Amino acid sequence: MAFAYYQRLSPRQQAVYRRSDAIDAVALPPDAAWPSRVTGLAGALAGGDRVLTAVMAQRLLDALAQALAAPLLRVRVLEARPRTGYEELHGLYQPAAAGGEAVITVWMRTARRRRLVKFRTFLRTLVHEFCHHLDYEVLGLEESFHTEGFYRRESSLVRQLLHGTGL
Repeated sequence: MAFAYYQRLSPRQQAVYRRSDAIDAVALPPDAAWPSRVTGLAGALAGGDRVLTAVMAQRLLDALAQALAAPLLRVRVLEARPRTGYEELHGLYQPAAAGGEAVITVWMRTARRRRLVKFRTFLRTLVHEFCHHLDYEVLGLEESFHTEGFYRRESSLVRQLLHGTGL
């Protein structure tokens, strides 16, 4: 089932949307280090240390990129989420510019109260933005739409990363 905006897409975009929607999962290769990478990130975030959180997020994304044959990208972890009206921006993916590297930006605190975000929310946001990177760089999609397939891929990666962590 397509989301409502599907009807506003061009025929070429609709074809990309359908290709994206048909891909349900991304399989991570077995690696005994996945749980320690994830718990290390959880600990850094819980401690409220932005620099350490960024280091641990970068390590996780580097491992994901290598495991899935994607180009490396850079992660930026910033403090409080930006806010427009009633909405907060959780994450942002910027594709690589000519000769550059893609960048994922995530925020570790809520906009209004500046509280640390829950770890699962932070991880899901990080993985969500990484899925945009996969769409372009591994799956070869011309655009990265929020399809049901996109969200299933995101969920499959989050489940695999959380497996064995107790989080």
